[in-house]
Amino acid sequence: MGNTENYNLIVILGPTASGKTKLASTLADAIGGEIISADSRQVYKKMDIGTGKDYDDYIVNGKAVPFHLTDIHEPGYKYNVYEFQKDFFRVFPEIKQRGNTPILCGGTGMYIEAVTKGYKLISVPVNQALRDSLKNKGLHELEQVLSTYRKLHNKTDTDTIKRAIRAIEIEEYYLNNPRDKNELPQILPLYIGVSIDRETRREKITRRLLKRLSEGMIEEVKNLLSMGIEPEDLIYYGLEYKYITLYLTGRLTYNSMVEQLNVAIHQFAKRQMTWFRKMEREGTIIHWIDGTIEPGMFVREALQLFRQ
Repeated sequence: MGNTENYNLIVILGPTASGKTKLASTLADAIGGEIISADSRQVYKKMDIGTGKDYDDYIVNGKAVPFHLTDIHEPGYKYNVYEFQKDFFRVFPEIKQRGNTPILCGGTGMYIEAVTKGYKLISVPVNQALRDSLKNKGLHELEQVLSTYRKLHNKTDTDTIKRAIRAIEIEEYYLNNPRDKNELPQILPLYIGVSIDRETRREKITRRLLKRLSEGMIEEVKNLLSMGIEPEDLIYYGLEYKYITLYLTGRLTYNSMVEQLNVAIHQFAKRQMTWFRKMEREGTIIHWIDGTIEPGMFVREALQLFRQ
């Protein structure tokens, strides 16, 4: 166990194809840890190749490392950050009670920050009738509507029309529903970033894409469509599911699909790094460790940080 006075959670983050799952699992095996996945698409069952569920990564020294929040919803469902936060705070104390170290591992920056920064998220449903009644109002009018519900202390809720309408929708919901007063447990995270240079990352992404195509990724998407999942629902999941669905429904040729998907994954990795850099600019200290070093060495460096 590490210095639990300083940290009660290890976060292993990094862009896609950085090898973070294997490294997190090796660390978990060394310290008696359990992985909590912070991946917005690995929550879905039967979406394995396209979401990069490399189950072998969780086998270390012949033993299975426990992992959570993978395969928890049927495909077609639209999981969100509110549900992730709720699921995380259900699993986190259970791991602690077993005397193990929770290790949050993934590349979805919003999910990571939702739990480590304790975002105040609320599950307020869409009120379409209310939205329709407000859609033609200007920002100043919307501010006036919002001020009838509560005093406006700042302008963050009304910096755009979309945010102002959502703020009114939330206030209207709470006229007839109790406010969620649950306090989230305090999270003391150690952030470890898996560093991989851009050229190596690009090579790995392209190589991995071709490998997954050869391993049946197209058949996986075909199977999902044959189960009755609507093409638009698969396109919603983005990346592999979007472009392969466009190919299978005749909207892209095979070569165009591969080319556009490859570009999209590179852009996705770049956006992930942009999010992590934003976290650093806002004061989050991320300790970057070279992701290409031998896993045992990665673990030693991570443990030095954890035990400081």
